[in-house]
Amino acid sequence: DHSRYLLGCTAASRITGDLVVTDFLRVTDLHGIPASTLTDNGSVFTSRFTGGKNAFEYVLALQGVRQKNGSASHPQTQGKIERFHQTLKRWLAKQPCADTIRDLQEQLDRFRDHYNERRPHRANDRATPATAYRATVKAAPASTTAETHYRVRYDHVAEDGKVSLRRAGRMHHLGIGVEHRRKRVLALIDDTTVTVVHLDTGEVIARNSIDPTRSYWRNTTKSAGRWPSK
Repeated sequence: DHSRYLLGCTAASRITGDLVVTDFLRVTDLHGIPASTLTDNGSVFTSRFTGGKNAFEYVLALQGVRQKNGSASHPQTQGKIERFHQTLKRWLAKQPCADTIRDLQEQLDRFRDHYNERRPHRANDRATPATAYRATVKAAPASTTAETHYRVRYDHVAEDGKVSLRRAGRMHHLGIGVEHRRKRVLALIDDTTVTVVHLDTGEVIARNSIDPTRSYWRNTTKSAGRWPSK
């Protein structure tokens, strides 16, 4: 935030919660996990007005990241990023019109290099954002002792209560529970565990320990989410 360094900039025809999670994890793999995030109240970032947690909120909680959201109808809270958007729009207006998302992404990649590495910023005493960013120690979550890298998979629970996952060329089957059949889920996969989250509620419905020697990984969560009473 202080350096104005642009960690990532992705072109998309529509911004979805899936894209937000995937991009966030990609950026943290490259730059590390932040101490906090600041966003507006878009539904891709928070479900605090509708109840439950969305996938992005769950990922932040899992990584120990403090989530900050601007006040409703108060865009000034995100003033720095709003000003950045104006800078980006002015730069894009001087470029040839992109015909495809891929063309636009190439332009955004060029802009990111120009903005970070070549363009002095007044907020940094005319240093580039990259210079300011690299000169300071990065804040990390207080509770994080070691960084964890996640693979993300979106899926539906099958009629038999399982989710299939290919790992290292072998197909594995995760026990979720027949009471969760047909639910749309987010699977967060690290080196030892698969954590399965119900996308509609943000609740953890399964945790499965990774065992490369077995084709079936049972649900190790004794009380996962809102289990049926019968």
